[in-house]
Amino acid sequence: METIKRAARKRIDVTYELGFVDNGQFCLTISYVPDAPTMGDIDNIVKPIMDALIHLAYNDDRLVERVVAQKLEPGVDWDFVQPSDQLSDALLVAWPVVYVRIDDDPTCWRTA
Repeated sequence: METIKRAARKRIDVTYELGFVDNGQFCLTISYVPDAPTMGDIDNIVKPIMDALIHLAYNDDRLVERVVAQKLEPGVDWDFVQPSDQLSDALLVAWPVVYVRIDDDPTCWRTA
C-alpha cells in the first residue's frame, strides 16, 4: 500500500490537473503485472490498491462504482490495443508494475 501511495502522490505532483481529491463517482481500471507467477486471488490485489488511493484520488472507496482488474503474468501471451502513453511507459520498466486508471466520466461505465 505504501508503494502505491508514493507512486500516486508522485503522479499527482507531476500532473497538476489531477492534484485534487474529488467526491464524485469513479471507475478504476487496474492492471497488475507481477515479476513472477502469483498464487494470489485478484480480489486480494485490488483491495490494497483501492485503500492506498483514499485521500489521494478519492475521499472514500465507496465512491468507486466500477472496478476492472486484470493480472498479466509473465509467460502468458497478452497484448494491449491502443494503450495510453502512461501504460506503455509503465510496461517498459522492471516488473512488478501496477497501473491504475481513474475515470470520473460516468458515460464510460453507466448505460441508460
